[in-house]
Amino acid sequence: MQEPQPMLPFQPRSFRDFMLYEQHVIGATRGYVKRFMPAAYLVASSYERLTRKTFPAFKPKPLWYRQPIYYMGNHMTFVASGTPIECPSYSRALDYELELGFVLHKPLLNASPQQALEAIGAFVVVCDFSCRDVQRAEMNSGLGPQKSKHFISSMSSLAVPAPEVLPRVEQLTAAVEIDGEIVVRTSTGGMHHSLGEVLAHASKDEQLHPGELFATGTLPGGSGMENGHWLKSGTRLRLAIDGIGEIQHLIL
Repeated sequence: MQEPQPMLPFQPRSFRDFMLYEQHVIGATRGYVKRFMPAAYLVASSYERLTRKTFPAFKPKPLWYRQPIYYMGNHMTFVASGTPIECPSYSRALDYELELGFVLHKPLLNASPQQALEAIGAFVVVCDFSCRDVQRAEMNSGLGPQKSKHFISSMSSLAVPAPEVLPRVEQLTAAVEIDGEIVVRTSTGGMHHSLGEVLAHASKDEQLHPGELFATGTLPGGSGMENGHWLKSGTRLRLAIDGIGEIQHLIL
């Protein structure tokens, strides 16, 4: 008898992925330079060691501090937890990103932050898979990520109603597990912009609809580029946020 295929808790109508954690931006940029630009990493690490300050180029751009930043992902390539994942043929640096996702159950237009919070229907765990060796060139094109991101994303098998999550949305613990070993413990705390501010910004003179999915961006330490635990064939990946759920994948 054939086993049932993993199912999504809902099919997103769209997907906007934000970048809300300064610590992630700094850690991911540092990790990228370490892997792909070793000469530059020596300069940057020497600066940080001598000054005990973050290398300036590792910090987010000024606009990031002024308003929520996001990219539009491919909502049609979401798969459920349990789906085997294959690295695209054009990449040799497949990475995962542990994120908190939230879906609307009410329309929004020019909403206040409080109205925006009231429009969140449920929360899920999201994994934004990324081809890191492809991503930088695409970002430098001026049009944002394309083949480095759009090939696949995933979410947990259940959606948790918003009233169960919102009172503690910045106090949820989370973890990355590789081949049965926890390699990172992190949390949802420390967002530079609140979820209400994020959705209010997205709704400025733009109609948002029920079923549209949003994500916080990677929780601090929640990617291989930050923690050094990259994916390879045969890896078993587990991403979990307490009170929300988990995502599990076998990397082919």
